[in-house]
Amino acid sequence: MSQPVLLRQDEKNLLRTIVVGAGEAGLALARDLHRVSSFGLEPVGFLDDDESKQGRRFGGRRVLGTLADLEAVLESNRVDVVVVAIPSMPTHEVKQLGLRAAAQGVTVLHLPPFLSALQRQIAGTDMRALQVGPLIGRPEMHVVSRGAAEAIAGKRVLVTGAGGSIGSELCRQVYGFGPAELIMLDHDESNLHRTQLDLWGEALLDTESTVVADIRDSERIHQLFRDHRPQIVFHAAALKHLPVLERHPCEGVKSNVRGTENLVEAAIAYDVERFVLISTDKAANPASVLGATKRLAELVLEAHHGSDTVLTAVRFGNVLGSRGSLLHVVRDQLASGADVTVTHPDVNRFFMTIEEAVGLVLEAARMADGSSTYVLDMGEPVRIVDLVRNFANLLNIRDVKFRYTGLRPGEKLTEELFGCEEEALPTDHPRISMTKPPHAVPGFRAGLRELYDAASHNRPDEVFRHLRRLVPEYTPAPGLVSAVTAGAPYPDDF
Repeated sequence: MSQPVLLRQDEKNLLRTIVVGAGEAGLALARDLHRVSSFGLEPVGFLDDDESKQGRRFGGRRVLGTLADLEAVLESNRVDVVVVAIPSMPTHEVKQLGLRAAAQGVTVLHLPPFLSALQRQIAGTDMRALQVGPLIGRPEMHVVSRGAAEAIAGKRVLVTGAGGSIGSELCRQVYGFGPAELIMLDHDESNLHRTQLDLWGEALLDTESTVVADIRDSERIHQLFRDHRPQIVFHAAALKHLPVLERHPCEGVKSNVRGTENLVEAAIAYDVERFVLISTDKAANPASVLGATKRLAELVLEAHHGSDTVLTAVRFGNVLGSRGSLLHVVRDQLASGADVTVTHPDVNRFFMTIEEAVGLVLEAARMADGSSTYVLDMGEPVRIVDLVRNFANLLNIRDVKFRYTGLRPGEKLTEELFGCEEEALPTDHPRISMTKPPHAVPGFRAGLRELYDAASHNRPDEVFRHLRRLVPEYTPAPGLVSAVTAGAPYPDDF
């Protein structure tokens, strides 16, 4: 079995980096990355299509080959990151390079246009904002193994929520693995347009593989499975904003629970090989509607265990960089000079990057052999105020003022990765653990039907009562202040 491709870091905790382009921009970039260790990258060589430069050394680093040699150079030099330092390289070529590198578990960064670099006086300045280690207290991990690529190559793959932050990144990486068909499903055609444009450089929305559909519509979902016959399903579509679901619990049930069961039933009916649900750390000992509905979605998978379809789930922490996530709001508040709103001075969260999140999903598809939930080792939880201060330092902002609003209903001071009755078990990946979910409560299926009925008739009080019965560990958190007076400092999202 292929071994996971982890970040290999030297004694200074720097990522081994290949610079594409041994011209003036590439040489300046390599020099600056080596000189400024806070960028987190250590150049080990160059790639360049100029035959006269092959084998030559520039600044002590050799040109290791041409772009055609990318895969071989990445593997033989244990590379973690590729930085494209050819400002004139067409966008579609950069994207193709990114797909090739992603298939090797390597990240690609792109130097901004050279004029912008000159205006910043140092070629590598924009790399600083891309380094998450100083924010979350640990280096970013590449968790995708070559076995994940082999599990997807030549398969028909369906991604729900394909227009979202996680769904679109899943589509990008899956596309790079050479599936027989990539079916992108979302209920928002604008999101699909953006994802297709990112993947192919054009977005005509005229292919059978670009699907507008609502996962709540069972008949429509069965029609899609019948027509496309997907072999692997990545289920990213969900309602994820915690304060919204506290106010609208019926909608959370319709999407996160009933929508998931619609997909699971269709997957089993049409012989899907592997089904991966994207869940959240808020499902462990949930205190919110978001957590309770996602815990129920995990239990829906367990209730259907025993079919030929392998059903599994992954739990995410808060995903840095996802649309509507913390950093986007904090960036805007810092830029405007406003106070940064935080719920509580001691609130902390587990954080991961989009790349780590998608890597966990792909590894789960490779490893899963039965009903289980996978969790990435995200290190210790990070205090929000510390993350904000670190982010401000990266932006050269020294004076940060906070306004504390109080925990809102459904929020915890600290999240957990495993529930009170769950045990963390090792996997063949050193940074991924798994747990076997406890058995559902007696009468689970009948309870689900009652929950669905209450949600469909928009009766929130009944929904809360059924959630507490179906998820006994669900303990609603009332919050320190009401959602009305607290405002919305930032949405919880993954």
